[in-house]
Amino acid sequence: MKELPIHIQLDLKSGKTLYEQIYEYIREEIRAGRLLVNEKLPSARFLAQDLQVSRTTVDMAYGQLVAEGYLVARPKRGYYVSALEGLYELRELPFAGQKSGEGRQMESSQEQSDACRYDFSPNVIDMRLFPYATWKKITRNILVDAKSHMFALGEPQGDVELRTTVCRYLHGSRGVNCEPEQIIVGAGNDFLLLLLEKILGRHIHVAMENPTYVRAYKIFRSFAYPVSLVPVDEKGIRVDCLRKTDAQIAYVMPSHQYPTGVSMPIGRRMELLKWAAEEEGRYLIEDDYDSEFRYKGKPLPSLQASDTAGRVIYIGTFSKAIAPAIRISYMVLPYPLLERYRRECGFFSSSVSRIDQTILNEFIRDGYFERYLNKMRKHYRMKHDLLLSEIRPLEKEFRITGGNAGLHILLTDKKGRSEAVLEEAARSQGVKTYRLGDFRMGEASDIGEESGFLMPATMILGYGGLSMEEIREGIGILKKVWS
Repeated sequence: MKELPIHIQLDLKSGKTLYEQIYEYIREEIRAGRLLVNEKLPSARFLAQDLQVSRTTVDMAYGQLVAEGYLVARPKRGYYVSALEGLYELRELPFAGQKSGEGRQMESSQEQSDACRYDFSPNVIDMRLFPYATWKKITRNILVDAKSHMFALGEPQGDVELRTTVCRYLHGSRGVNCEPEQIIVGAGNDFLLLLLEKILGRHIHVAMENPTYVRAYKIFRSFAYPVSLVPVDEKGIRVDCLRKTDAQIAYVMPSHQYPTGVSMPIGRRMELLKWAAEEEGRYLIEDDYDSEFRYKGKPLPSLQASDTAGRVIYIGTFSKAIAPAIRISYMVLPYPLLERYRRECGFFSSSVSRIDQTILNEFIRDGYFERYLNKMRKHYRMKHDLLLSEIRPLEKEFRITGGNAGLHILLTDKKGRSEAVLEEAARSQGVKTYRLGDFRMGEASDIGEESGFLMPATMILGYGGLSMEEIREGIGILKKVWS
């Protein structure tokens, strides 16, 4: 066995975790060719003893390297450096968070390879701290003890054990008042919205905040629903403008509006609930996006927690808080719609496997999710504080908003420059930023320019998928090109 060099220097004062330092060291050794294809690495136990760290720390580093294709785990034999072909394909992938399918050749120039070196995507999360060992352990135990019922079809709404656990979690963390029977588990929000269309029926008029979550907008349009676009101000959706529409349904994100980052205060929430209660058949779809990550003040309760008339349809997902591959979302239906669901849609099978449901149930029920979430809140808070600190010199050129929650901030230009000009200036130096205009639907006359809220050029900077060093370096470049 080729022993990994013992001289890994772990820095306890570094802003990086021990797991990150081990992971990055081995990754760079492989990239530089100092660890060759099929060379065997020390066992996790041996390396943990050698470095005087916990076995879990090494398992996390090895697990991430396996996930990214640098290492391959061979049962009962250990970890080996991956074949060259796998590394070549890996290097041709876009940088983390980049949506383009364009690859890059290894023999490209340094200038070309650095074209998108820093991607401030608002949609990417940091998977480097994910408890891979814990997830594997739960999965292994479930499969070992699995009985025949585990492979049966299961309940259409999702397993009652998971729905009970989600119910308790939502009440404790978000103040949601519901019973397990009101919860429907589905494979992502897209599926739940498709199911909701069957429950609500055809020709429903929907109102949406503008700017808004583009994917939901496209889904509603695919139903041939009329969609009214309602402007957002610093308190969220403008209810006075909502009243001018014929909407029966309003799709809102009160805890952390995407993409503006606005949190709706209690007064505006009461206005919204009053609007919904004024006519029979009106409902609010509450998309509780990014509700887990808040950095100032106490966590805001859900809109559903204040609903006494049964007019809020609550939707959430574990994809952002746990991992994008965990395609498990949930919807809480008011009782009148629950009866309609059972009557009209109860024959639809659950879209999530029972094994995945059982894994997630144990992950939440046994406290692993809460511990992981607390760790990620602290981790993202550090990134959040660093980003705001580094971006402060640009306050003369930009108004900075949206920094109290979520995984992105917004910079509104004060100099009259366009979003396209700002985006191109950053891109030319290898920094990818995002335009708020891409989230504005309809024509200018539709979105209420009179609100004046974030109407000038506004850029979005996400930080979830970047390391501390990448944030520091990327913002350093932006300060030069945007000043």
